[in-house]
Amino acid sequence: MRGGGGLWQLSQCLARRLSRSKPRGMPRAFATAPAAETVELKKTALHDLHVEHGGKMVPFAGWSMPLQYNDSIMDSTLHCRAAAGLFDVSHMCGLSLRGRDCVPFLETLVIADVAGLRPGTGTLTVFTNERGGAIDDSVVTKVGDDHIYLVVNAGCRDKDLAHIGAHLDDFKAKGGDVEWHIHDERSLLALQGPLAAPVLQLLMKDDLSKIYFGEFRTLDINGAHCFLTRTGYTGEDGFEISVPSDHAVDLTRAILEKSEGKVRLTGLGARDSLRLEAGLCLYGNDMEQHTTPVEAGLSWAIGKRRRAEGGFLGAKVILKQLQEGPPIRRVGFFSNGPPPRSHSEILSSSSSGGEKIGEVTSGGFSPCLKKNIAMGYVKSGFHKPGTQVKIVIRGKANDGIVTKMPFVPTKYYKPS
Repeated sequence: MRGGGGLWQLSQCLARRLSRSKPRGMPRAFATAPAAETVELKKTALHDLHVEHGGKMVPFAGWSMPLQYNDSIMDSTLHCRAAAGLFDVSHMCGLSLRGRDCVPFLETLVIADVAGLRPGTGTLTVFTNERGGAIDDSVVTKVGDDHIYLVVNAGCRDKDLAHIGAHLDDFKAKGGDVEWHIHDERSLLALQGPLAAPVLQLLMKDDLSKIYFGEFRTLDINGAHCFLTRTGYTGEDGFEISVPSDHAVDLTRAILEKSEGKVRLTGLGARDSLRLEAGLCLYGNDMEQHTTPVEAGLSWAIGKRRRAEGGFLGAKVILKQLQEGPPIRRVGFFSNGPPPRSHSEILSSSSSGGEKIGEVTSGGFSPCLKKNIAMGYVKSGFHKPGTQVKIVIRGKANDGIVTKMPFVPTKYYKPS
């Protein structure tokens, strides 16, 4: 989820370039426009603070974002798992749907059982098209029966808003009561790691021990009225904090100061390695418009009622795959040799050379496991853990094995 674009490849390529004394320009493969140097990049409210703290700024989804700071991507990945990392994810798009029909409207576009959510709780979901493909993934929260809050990916913002807006116009023309608001006046921070809750607790009166994974609250943090969701994109316990942009710098400084150096600002590079270790999809790599939620391993996100009733775009295709099984499946791999990269071919393990059975979508070296990890799609039948495969890197077939995900155990805060 939550990005859009090849962050791992971006981080590795740019980390090498940034270490040179005279770095060259951005490679075209990672530019956000045909001539990125001539395009005015958007800046988050924290841009100057990133620069102040040594942030190495790169173009991403039309924004100037920190790839890393003065530590290495490996170090910041390990620090987030051991202590905590603070990420500026203000490039992502938060929006609210309000009105008595906001829930039934959203259910025409996503696979989740939104009506079945308790107020103040949320879930991962997928926006689908008429063919059952994924337009985007999103965390959707039912604030109440007449208020839905969701966050969509930065790289998908324009197409998501156009898609939602077109269907909203049709829905309202038929008498539906729904309005929407895009929260461009707010910034979004992600505080992740085992020290996230203890540090954040120092800045607020509400008891964080009573807020569990997937739950949402509106409350005051460091004197600002915030939307707080206990969620994240790392596999660690943590929070996404939507804060009014004029309070974003103060809140960031307060978190860093209260932590006494234990919380570090963390960039896109470590964000990508953390999410890959957690087995989480990156839209644009591991899920695209031709990929169904069933193929992507997200069948669990399709509520029981939705399986029975359908009613969302592409339901016929998706429900058929649930019954008969999908032709391809997203799986994880361990491998030998160089780290796998996006588009590396996956072959069946055969003494005669093997047939092509799939393709890697994300891969790299795991800072925590100290071994190569990857995810990708293979033909059904080759998806079972323990299946031996070959992964082709630079023309050479390297040994790989299908494994369960997440690669690193998740540590979400749930009731015992």
